[in-house]
Amino acid sequence: MLEALSQEIFGMPQLDYVKLLVRPLGALIFAGIIGFEREIGRRPAGLRTHMLISLAACVYALIMLTLLGQSETLGDHVTTDPIRVVEAVTEGVAFLAAGLVVFTKGTVRGLTTGASMWLCAAVGLACGIGEWALAAFTTVMALCVITVIRLGEQKAGTYQKAPLDDRKAEESGHGR
Repeated sequence: MLEALSQEIFGMPQLDYVKLLVRPLGALIFAGIIGFEREIGRRPAGLRTHMLISLAACVYALIMLTLLGQSETLGDHVTTDPIRVVEAVTEGVAFLAAGLVVFTKGTVRGLTTGASMWLCAAVGLACGIGEWALAAFTTVMALCVITVIRLGEQKAGTYQKAPLDDRKAEESGHGR
């Protein structure tokens, strides 16, 4: 039993170590770029949140790939369906993002940040399955949407700047 446990812990993983190290790192970098934009805009979910969402999605994708690689050894009584991982990640992040969306005084707040969190999950999944071009292109397009459209909204006078959060309000003497 100890030998089997030792082999499982220290043996070669289903996926090679380069994929296991580089793909999560890529998910962190791409989501960090999007999260940084949210962070400097003082949005409710910033750098760490976006990075963790993307990292988790990437790990789920890596687990899915590992399970697909083991599907032959699992036997006929176990079926694998990779789309279920995508669905689970989508549902989980949608739940988190929905918690950010607030409707008060006739104004909806947090919708773009919630959408960027959902997008970071997709970027993490893309990194997890090795679709680097898709992850990079999506990150660039997200930044274009978030920043270029904001500039247009500012010129049109429809952009609403994020309010100070509680921490920054306390630091400036305007908090509780």
